[in-house]
Amino acid sequence: MHPGIELDGKRVLVVGLARTGVATARFCAARGAQVTAIDDRGEEQLGDSVQELRKIGCTLSFGGDFIANFGAQDLIVPSPGVPSSHPGLVAAREARVPVWSEIELAWRFLRGRLIGVTGSNGKTTTTSLIGHILAGSGKRAIVAGNIGTPLIAHVDQSNDKTITVAEVSSFQLDLIDSFRPDISVLLNLTPDHLDRHASFEDYARAKRRIFENQTEHDAAVINADDPAATQPAPSRAQIFWFSRAKRVVSGAYLRGEQIIFRREGEDTWLLDRADISLRGEHNLENVLAAGSAAFLAGVAPAEIAAAVCSFPGVEHRLEFVTKISGVSFFNDSKATNVDATIKALQAFSGGLFVILGGKDKGTDYTPLVSVLRERAELVLLIGAAAEKIAAQLGGAVPLERAGTLQRAVARAYEHAREGDTVLLAPACASFDQFENYEHRGRTFKELVRALAEQPRALHVRGREV
Repeated sequence: MHPGIELDGKRVLVVGLARTGVATARFCAARGAQVTAIDDRGEEQLGDSVQELRKIGCTLSFGGDFIANFGAQDLIVPSPGVPSSHPGLVAAREARVPVWSEIELAWRFLRGRLIGVTGSNGKTTTTSLIGHILAGSGKRAIVAGNIGTPLIAHVDQSNDKTITVAEVSSFQLDLIDSFRPDISVLLNLTPDHLDRHASFEDYARAKRRIFENQTEHDAAVINADDPAATQPAPSRAQIFWFSRAKRVVSGAYLRGEQIIFRREGEDTWLLDRADISLRGEHNLENVLAAGSAAFLAGVAPAEIAAAVCSFPGVEHRLEFVTKISGVSFFNDSKATNVDATIKALQAFSGGLFVILGGKDKGTDYTPLVSVLRERAELVLLIGAAAEKIAAQLGGAVPLERAGTLQRAVARAYEHAREGDTVLLAPACASFDQFENYEHRGRTFKELVRALAEQPRALHVRGREV
């Protein structure tokens, strides 16, 4: 039984009116709350949702200083983009006003079982794959969270038979209270969002909060190959490891060309490695994690194998766009940190023209040096982080400052030869030039498809034909 909360008549402040904030305001208003919603942006920047919220009785405030009213609320729900250090949230906590992320509020009303997926990289692919496996087995699956639609927008679709799979971020987990997944998944931990978190340790601590409220009746699925993810281990949940490098005491591992799940000393075949069509070793880890969660949720091995085989992948994650004159184009706009970009680069053997850059997140780009030296023909830099990346790569690979994505795509295509690959894997956030990583990825695909309509001489390395 989830701890309840009565919203009828309560004063609820929603901070930030992006997708999550709008969905939260709508949810609370529908349950009788007196909702105030605020955003630092002007009303003209927020679109049609503003009028909708007014119609359902929300009080709205834009661009102003609202700190004095934070302490007078019964509940505050900030959007993930609002830092927990926001002065108003600090004032609210001092006044003992509950400050919850949207996933905490949603969970208190959610019915059925919940699988929560977090980590630095691979969250969306793993979340989508778990949902795909569950649906393929005939279970009633809801896929939500950072993957696109806020968890709170799906509460009314849930019932005692549904299994909800939610991608959850460090920002959301940082503000939970009782949030408790039946099955939690921690994929990996590498430095990310250090522009928001004070240190890697703080970031990792927020991620590990996914285990905080689990009990001995719940399961935690953790990457045994990632030292940062393994320590400290959850204290109460049943732990199931996954590994592509070694046999685990309990959980999923690779035995030859088979993925095996070990539980209480008994080995169960889940699927063959050949069933995995996704490119890259990191996606083997994602399949190990997703297969484990699905098996623990009651899906039969044959159904897991069939679903993994039919899984098409996820948009903006090593997404094949097209091939033009022998040059392949891949969109990995979701590679918003260095570790994700390294994994994308490692999915190819060489001949890469790599587009890097965007909004810096306090990142060290030097770990890219060795893999770029091995695989990249040219790096094309875009966005605000271009000079920092150039300085930290230190001449390890030829660089070109393209500035914009449009110019980077055009220049990569000019240089590339038959058999080469143009890869967008920016290692940065998108907010300097785009609304989000989806906008960046869609723009990349549009630019590539425009190239396909232009005549071009066929290049073979070293000559033109």
